[in-house]
Amino acid sequence: MSVRVLSIAGTDPTGGAGVQADLKSIAAFGGYGMAVVTALVAQNTRGVRAVHVPPTEFLEAQLRAVSDDVEIDAVKIGMLGSAPIVAVVDAWLAQVRPPLVVLDPVMVATSGDRLLDTDAEDAVRSLCRRADLVTPNLAELAVLVGEPRATTWDAAVAQARSLAASAQTRVLLKGGHLAGAESPDAIVDATGVHEVAGVRVATRHTHGTGCSLSSAMATLAASGLSWPDALTRAKRWLTGALENAEHLHVGRGNGPIDHLHELRPHIDLEVSFSAERWRATADVRTAVDACGFVRGLASGSLDRDAFAWYLGQDLLYLREYSRVLARVAALAPTVDEQRFWATASVSCLDEEAALHQAHVDPRELSPAASTLAYTDHLHTASTTGSYAVLVAAILPCFALYTDIGARWRGTFDADHAYADWLTAYGDEEFAASSARASTLVDAAARCASPAERAAMATAYDRSMALERDFFEAPLSRGR
Repeated sequence: MSVRVLSIAGTDPTGGAGVQADLKSIAAFGGYGMAVVTALVAQNTRGVRAVHVPPTEFLEAQLRAVSDDVEIDAVKIGMLGSAPIVAVVDAWLAQVRPPLVVLDPVMVATSGDRLLDTDAEDAVRSLCRRADLVTPNLAELAVLVGEPRATTWDAAVAQARSLAASAQTRVLLKGGHLAGAESPDAIVDATGVHEVAGVRVATRHTHGTGCSLSSAMATLAASGLSWPDALTRAKRWLTGALENAEHLHVGRGNGPIDHLHELRPHIDLEVSFSAERWRATADVRTAVDACGFVRGLASGSLDRDAFAWYLGQDLLYLREYSRVLARVAALAPTVDEQRFWATASVSCLDEEAALHQAHVDPRELSPAASTLAYTDHLHTASTTGSYAVLVAAILPCFALYTDIGARWRGTFDADHAYADWLTAYGDEEFAASSARASTLVDAAARCASPAERAAMATAYDRSMALERDFFEAPLSRGR
């Protein structure tokens, strides 16, 4: 079950910090995010322009609306802003007693400016006792313990120990604002200092980092991870979010981190390559359906000599197609794909023996122009060294025959002149292999560069056109 995490914080209309960042972080780890707004903040990546604080009665109404209806697994608290707001949240926590509370004490701006008056700072300091984890930056940690800001890791650890002891909680100590190439973090509590090493990511796009990390920690801890394990997992995610922040192109100031960088590669917003090319070659497929050979084969009226000629050419084609499939297996990037394509190669030879050599003497055969054009195209694709281009070239043979077979299935009697062939076209095992082939081609297309994907489309479209020529050849060979 997804954990239910409530964020209590201010807003950021550009989406990089506050409740917007919290919701993204919660979702990144599979949680269900909820939000109660403490302040409406007009800000962007360059700074804050205005803040509107709704009446505390409305804040309390929001909190009650959630807790009266939803079972909460964790609460993350961010921007509170004033002593009265802290008092409302504190009273709600005392009554509802959520199982896990993470407090990100938003007290000092990145610029170093204090965001709260003395009364509010005292209220936040007291609220730390309600939290299972407090996640201050170094400036906030200094305010909470009443000391100058730490400039070394050891001094920061000492302050975190002091806060953990005085508030009887645990502290997520963050080393991101210290100097040096390393950027360690640690869980500091009564049991000791549980440090997680890290490297500093060279980026100015760090907007909302504190909000995002604290809500990630709440989600992971609510999901069952220990605090040190949660930090290890969250830190790996946050490092990637910082590394990918540049690609978001959000704002002209200190931009946000990429909360969904781990999920984005698995989100397919495009039509699959196989579906895209299938639609793009609709006119070729219509020509295949309309050609005399295909219509005669379906009706049973096809001339036997034309069919025998087709069998011979198909035998020659399958021999070369089998060799190309073996080449695909050799280029395939995974063992499973290698096995699939190798099995398909062997199946081609079995098909040749079962339905071709029983009817045709292969010793008397030579490839027609249409056959040679098709096999030459496939062999040319195999010499490019590109697995993606080659699988695109071989896919039409799978897809077209599967489509024809599916439409022919159940349309003929057992005494149909070409029943064995129509049955072979509609074989369910072949349809399953065809579906698997499409899946592998689509996966290759997702990993391909734009240039390689364009080459895949060219190879696929050429193969589809050559399939049409192959079907038309038996009845046009004498003209």
